[in-house]
Amino acid sequence: MAFSLALIFGYIPAFINAGIIYWLDRYEKEPKLLLIGVFLWGAIVASAAAFFINTMMGMGVYFFTASESATDLTTGTLIAPVIEEGLKGAAVLLVYWKARKEFDSVLDGIVYAGVTALGFAATENVYYIYQYGYEKNGLTGLFFLAFVRVILVGWQHPFYTAFTGIGLAVARLNPSAAVKFLAVLFGYMASVATHSLHNTLAFYSNGWGGLLSTTALDWTGWLAMGIFIYIMKRREKTLIVNYLHEEVQYGTLTLPQFTTACSPTYQWKVRLFALKGGHYRVTTRFYNLCGEIAHKKNQYARLGNEDGNQTAIETLRGELRQLSPLVPAMGY
Repeated sequence: MAFSLALIFGYIPAFINAGIIYWLDRYEKEPKLLLIGVFLWGAIVASAAAFFINTMMGMGVYFFTASESATDLTTGTLIAPVIEEGLKGAAVLLVYWKARKEFDSVLDGIVYAGVTALGFAATENVYYIYQYGYEKNGLTGLFFLAFVRVILVGWQHPFYTAFTGIGLAVARLNPSAAVKFLAVLFGYMASVATHSLHNTLAFYSNGWGGLLSTTALDWTGWLAMGIFIYIMKRREKTLIVNYLHEEVQYGTLTLPQFTTACSPTYQWKVRLFALKGGHYRVTTRFYNLCGEIAHKKNQYARLGNEDGNQTAIETLRGELRQLSPLVPAMGY
C-alpha cells in the first residue's frame, strides 16, 4: 500500500501540473503525442540515467573524501544539477532539432521543458516519498515528505528546466549563430544555477525555519517565472492579432473568426458550442491553425524562408479557407 501511495503522490500531481502547463499554451496547442513523449523521457530516460550517473559520481566523491557529508553536498550542489538539467534539457533539444515546426515561441520552450521536468519530478518524488519518507518514518514520514515534495517544492524541476526551454526558444527565433549559441548556453547555465542554489540552501537549512525560508525563496522564483509567462502570453496575443488581421483582408477567415481566434475565452465558448453541434474537431483544428499561421508568419518576418516558411504559410492559408465555412465564431 505504501508504494502505491508513493506512486499516487508522485504521478497524479505531475499529471495535474502538466495539464496546467498545457492550458497555458492558449493559442496554438502543442501536439499531445509530443508532450507525452517528453513527459516519458523525463519520467524514464532522464530519471534513470540521472540516478545511475549521480550514484556513480557520488561513489567516486566518497572514495576520495571518505565523508558522507562532503559526498551529499557535492552531489547535490555540483553533480546533480549539471547531470539532471542536461538530461531533461536533452528532450527539449530533441524537439528543437526534430520537430522545429512545432517549436514556435518562448512559451513553447517553457511548455516542453516544463512537461519534461514534471515527468522527471514524478519518478523522483516516488523514490523520495517511499525511500526517505515511508522506509524511515512509516506512513507519517510518507505523508510529510509527500507534502514537502508535492506542495512546497512541487514546481521546482519545471522552474529550473524552463530556463533551458527559454534559451532554446530564443535560439529558434534568432538568425544569428552567436546569439543561438549564447542563448542555449545561458539558458542551460541558468537551469543549473537555480537548481544548485536550491539544493545548496536545502543542504544547509535545518528545522522548520530552514524549510520555510527555502520554500519562500522557491516560491519567489516561481512567482517571477509566472510574471514572465504572463508577459509572454500578452506578447503572443499581440502577435496573433497583428498577423491574423490581414488574413481577414485576404478572405482566409471572417471578422468574427478573427475576433474568436484572438480570444482564448471566445475559443473555449465556440468549441463548447461546436461540441454540441458535432463540429468540435474541425473547430479545434481551425483555431489551432490560426495560431500556427500567425507564428509561421512571425518566423518568416524574423528568419526569412528558413525551412520553407513561405510554403508553409500558403499551405496553412489554404486549409484555413477550406475549413472556414464549417467553423462557428462569436457573433454568428
